[in-house]
Amino acid sequence: MRFTTVFAGLLGVFLTPALAYYNININDNNNSGGSGQQSVSVNNEHNVANVDNNNGWDSWHMLWNYNTGFAATRLFHKKACIVHKMNKDAMPSLQALDALVKEKKLQGNDGPWGQPPKSLVYSINPGQVNDLDKFGDSIVGMCKGIPTYMAEEIQGASLIFYSEKCFDANILWILNISFCGETVQA
Repeated sequence: MRFTTVFAGLLGVFLTPALAYYNININDNNNSGGSGQQSVSVNNEHNVANVDNNNGWDSWHMLWNYNTGFAATRLFHKKACIVHKMNKDAMPSLQALDALVKEKKLQGNDGPWGQPPKSLVYSINPGQVNDLDKFGDSIVGMCKGIPTYMAEEIQGASLIFYSEKCFDANILWILNISFCGETVQA
């Protein structure tokens, strides 16, 4: 019995740095109630970050796979996944994301601070992706069995001049991503 308790305690000490989970309340004006909740989990062992945005009809889940360099966003109301290359100049490293979320959690939820979030705009290709394997097991697990589309970043894009309907995924106070194309239209 004593060995089991010591083993469980040591296991907790070693797993804590590998798996981090944070729950942060956000304000979202697109939700009729005006609020939602995002949770961020960072898995250092697998080099993956997950962001869950629970906001009623506009809920989504985003996965960043730092090993493959791809990210995927599952839009629940559209029953679709969007996969894109990670822009490493705009997206924080896994360690930086972990540190930013810890810092924000300690500061409370008073809103953004420091520099404004970076913005990325992606154009969704209309053809479905047939083979998800090149994106890594974590993205396969999230998108398998639902229509999945590839998106490409539009460099220097301004949403004011973009004619297609866009879906915005704002990741806390860090990054604003817009996915534009047919799959996001009602």
